[in-house]
Amino acid sequence: MKLLTFSTLFPNEQQPGHGIFVETRLRYLLASGQATSRVVAPVPWFPSSNPRFGQYATYAKVPRHEERHGIQVSHPRYVSLPKVGMRVAPLLLARAAKAEIGRILDEGYDFDLIDAHYFYPDGVAAVMLGKYFNKPVVITARGTDINLIPQYSLPKRMILWAARNAQGMITVCQALKDEMVQLGVAADRVTPLRNGVDLQRFAPLPERDAVRSELGLDRYTLLSVGYLIERKGHELIIAALPALPDAELLIAGSGPDRAKLEALAAQLGVSDRVRFLGPVAQPELKRYYNAADAMVLASSREGWANVLLEAMACGTPVVASNVWGTPEVVAAPAAGVLMRERTPLGVADAVKALRAAPPERADTRRYAELFSWDATTEGQLRLFRDILQGRSSPVWQPSGVRP
Repeated sequence: MKLLTFSTLFPNEQQPGHGIFVETRLRYLLASGQATSRVVAPVPWFPSSNPRFGQYATYAKVPRHEERHGIQVSHPRYVSLPKVGMRVAPLLLARAAKAEIGRILDEGYDFDLIDAHYFYPDGVAAVMLGKYFNKPVVITARGTDINLIPQYSLPKRMILWAARNAQGMITVCQALKDEMVQLGVAADRVTPLRNGVDLQRFAPLPERDAVRSELGLDRYTLLSVGYLIERKGHELIIAALPALPDAELLIAGSGPDRAKLEALAAQLGVSDRVRFLGPVAQPELKRYYNAADAMVLASSREGWANVLLEAMACGTPVVASNVWGTPEVVAAPAAGVLMRERTPLGVADAVKALRAAPPERADTRRYAELFSWDATTEGQLRLFRDILQGRSSPVWQPSGVRP
């Protein structure tokens, strides 16, 4: 089958880690030999690549077209409007992608189905495009698109419109499906297909002590991985360090809250035990996962946190907040410990509990091996086939909402 993958969450030359979970799932799907895909991954338009414009300059440097792992990826530009942008984002996104999708069709790639990722604005825009091009649409919900954005009335209405008009929906965990049902989506139209982990990329290293020595680690080591924003909870882990006097913390990631987190570490007198690594590429991240004694995730919201499985695949147990899909990932003692409460005390207590009864690293790795991508790939193929086999001859019907 021929797919068109559509999402703003997809890596590019300038942002190789952006939305890598979407690319990874797609790569495993294509490796089955039963599907092909072209990718349309729009990026915000910005007129200048001058570094003084920060993230916006990065958008300007993203190539219009590139090939990643043998996959053709297009990056059309869409207008992103400050403050009011959230309300009109789906329409602007669809309009920007329309010409590029038309070009792909003109080149002879007549795709069967649009595989969209993230419900708002991407999924809403995908349904608009599906109606325009007479193509069925499947939308994957991934986290904040369902557990946060529907708090806003207009996006919620548009998400429900997209859900009614999509031919299929996927969630990365059961908790997100339950939330969609609470929003008013029919349960039998939503298929939970959890993310997997790349067990070849993330694996135990034979000389862990040597890696720790190379990285200059000589204390009990905690690792926190994620964008430096409040939702990820890095500040809770830093605030737990006074109760963990012999522990050090490595933080991998970049983001707007770095200065605030550095100030918090200084205020609490733990700066000498907190190391900010900045953005870390996956091959190097594997070394940090292996070197750490525990990976800590203190997020307030997570659909399915891939970093948990990546750490476990390296043999490192986790400490995680008990939110959304995380209990579905951390579901056995070999995996790690869930926090009793999402506070600095909750972090400290969970770390102490893990230290008191640590699983064998080999057992943690074996637990991660239960989460290969095979079942997810099979589930996608089954869903896509069912939709395509049940689809009648396409008849374009105006909906009143289209690009």
